[in-house]
Amino acid sequence: MNVVNNAVNGNPSQEVNQFNAAGELTHLLTLEGLPKEHIAHILDTAQQFVSVTDPSREVKKVPLLRGKSVFNLFFENSTRTRTTFEIAAKRLSADVINLDISTSSTAKGESLLDTIDNLVAMQADIFVVRHSTSRAPVDIANHVPSHVHVVNAGDGSNQHPTQGLLDMYTMRHFKQDFRGLKVAIVGDIVHSRVAKSNIHGLTTMGCEEIRAIGPESLLPSNLDMMGVKVFHNMEEGLKDVDVVMTLRIQKERMAAGQVPEGDAFFRQYGLTPERLALAKSDAIVMHPGPMNRGVEIDSAVADGPQSVILKQVTFGIAVRMAVMSIVAGN
Repeated sequence: MNVVNNAVNGNPSQEVNQFNAAGELTHLLTLEGLPKEHIAHILDTAQQFVSVTDPSREVKKVPLLRGKSVFNLFFENSTRTRTTFEIAAKRLSADVINLDISTSSTAKGESLLDTIDNLVAMQADIFVVRHSTSRAPVDIANHVPSHVHVVNAGDGSNQHPTQGLLDMYTMRHFKQDFRGLKVAIVGDIVHSRVAKSNIHGLTTMGCEEIRAIGPESLLPSNLDMMGVKVFHNMEEGLKDVDVVMTLRIQKERMAAGQVPEGDAFFRQYGLTPERLALAKSDAIVMHPGPMNRGVEIDSAVADGPQSVILKQVTFGIAVRMAVMSIVAGN
């Protein structure tokens, strides 16, 4: 059993069983507590799928999920995650159903688990779930029969495991090894499920140093307990890092006036060419999207030679192919 202690969120210890009785990964709900060998297996499998996503490849499909049905259940808006999951499932030869939540029976008051039961009755094999409520994918995984698999596509401010995995794949692609790597995560970390998944995954994979940069109001109070170095000064935090990941300010999850807005935030914590120059000369720039140019990142950086932001999106297809094929037993 994969036992998870949700330390970043300050939630009490909670058990999340991502494995079957044989020790095989059957759901992907969180990177917290996921063993190193399983993360490495997903990244290695994704590397094999990168060739399938090559635009020059004439046939872009493999038959690993042929006959399987993948249901995308997105209770929050999404562009990159939902689309790359759909592409990934289709390239695995699965049948893909995108449920329009706004026109589903949940709008009439049907409970989440009743909706799930009905979709299971329609012979769903994999649920890809994004939900505003933390633990919603966990509740679904605990509810469905053993032959059905659940992939967390982002739950509240809790976890976004496939984004963390594609971020780590991108880092490994450009930097080869996590050992010796210094990674700076900048901005709204307290509300970021992406940051939490990256912190857990990078720590497991032996990343030398993880830095969190931002105003006190946007940094979890217990980062130091997780081995993360905290900086409130952008210039100090960026010195000699290998990777800079900037995050969107999630206004929808915070009270008004919690942080400086727009230009004020950019002046203190925006990633500019001048600030990026403090990192290593070959440092890469990442962003999980969507970007707010002129708030957390300068366009000259986002579109510059050190940016790998669009590569993250491309690698996301291969990583999500790997996750779905592994949890489905292929």
